[in-house]
Amino acid sequence: MRYISTRGAAPELGFEEAMLTALARDGGLYVPAEVPQLSAEEIAALAGRAYEEIAFRVMRPFIGEAFSDAELEGAIARAYAGFGHAARAPVKQIGANHFLLELFHGPTLAFKDFAMQLIGQLFQLALSRRGERVTIVGATSGDTGSAAIEAFRGLDAVDVFILFPEGRVSEVQRRQMTTPDDGNVHAIAVKGDFDDCQALVKAMFNDHAFRDRVHLAGVNSINWARVLAQVVYYFASATALGAPHRPVSFTVPTGNFGDIYAGHIARRMGLEVERLVIATNQNDILHRTLATGAHVKEGVRPSISPSMDIQVSSNFERALFEALGGEGRAVAQLMAELAEQGGFTLPQGALEWLRAHFASGRASEEETLDTIARVFRTTGEVICPHTAVGVKVAEEHLGRAPMVTLATAHPAKFPDAVERATGLRPPLPKRMADLYDRPERVTVIANDLAAIEKLIEERRAR
Repeated sequence: MRYISTRGAAPELGFEEAMLTALARDGGLYVPAEVPQLSAEEIAALAGRAYEEIAFRVMRPFIGEAFSDAELEGAIARAYAGFGHAARAPVKQIGANHFLLELFHGPTLAFKDFAMQLIGQLFQLALSRRGERVTIVGATSGDTGSAAIEAFRGLDAVDVFILFPEGRVSEVQRRQMTTPDDGNVHAIAVKGDFDDCQALVKAMFNDHAFRDRVHLAGVNSINWARVLAQVVYYFASATALGAPHRPVSFTVPTGNFGDIYAGHIARRMGLEVERLVIATNQNDILHRTLATGAHVKEGVRPSISPSMDIQVSSNFERALFEALGGEGRAVAQLMAELAEQGGFTLPQGALEWLRAHFASGRASEEETLDTIARVFRTTGEVICPHTAVGVKVAEEHLGRAPMVTLATAHPAKFPDAVERATGLRPPLPKRMADLYDRPERVTVIANDLAAIEKLIEERRAR
């Protein structure tokens, strides 16, 4: 199994190398050279099986010879053993032909745990075998950072540095990053927004001398292994609702495009998906792109769904690569225009491809609060603001196929917004009840690449 860069100028890699490398040296993202196929019979055979078994069957074709069957099965078992629901990703009906896929039963109460817990196990296997140590640097709008810290804390072969925008994550998200006391994890609050943090991480990867000196690795959604782990719950939920004997639709609240791109990969593998719907908050660059063909940054406005406060959607590059027919030079040109001019206009053929594969919608702040209140009033379910964005947009795209909205985070991660909408302040699970009492450990730093690289070199283990 080989992986190629979306910009076409980096060497092909196997799964393990692509996982450890994350961002290609030409600045592109790794994608599989070919997407493995599952037959209708193989998809039907997933119905009713444990989540761990579905994960093994879906992921195995992408792994190649990087890990043995026993290694992969063991990693999957360890990754999901700490989840708080036996089904790992249960499906719950909230309306006529409308379902929630609950992805918040992991250790940090967000969908990122599905990928990050597994990546932690795979990194440990690979690095132990190689006798190497790496420095993981990640940017987060809230959930990726806590999931990465939880997955890698205390591991011998890894130092973790997570950059998050100061004052632009919820208190629960911040405390999940700043309260772990393991010496190998470091929370860094950057004076800027998420796009600034993400740009700093990409700049570090493109500083090849620094990258090689600290043995840099990445676990943001630019990492292909992250996307692959998320493909699994599309198959798990779809087969629970009758696939492959009937199609299923999905609505995905997304800012960085990784989660919905995982659904696209599931569809390319053979899952019959009627609609893949992008749901955005007021930072709606993805929705505007599909509506107008112009992919133009307008600045990030803080919202009650902060994990979606993004204008540079890294994984959108993977979709562009397909929309442009695999032309790496064309992708590189558009990404250069985005960096230098703040946007680009899609070629007509690429826009038509995107519209054929994805639908989209947006939810304002008021609509998000109204949706939280209405779902609570009519179903008794308490949902987080990101999930509410998804529900609102999903309701605009309901059809004959069952619609599954991804419930991406536990409502207790965003208690202020939920209380504002419902009058109810959702409590944290018992295992996290003392979160507000734990001491915090964080470094505040300017949006300055040289200063952050210096801090990383000083603090990483030798």
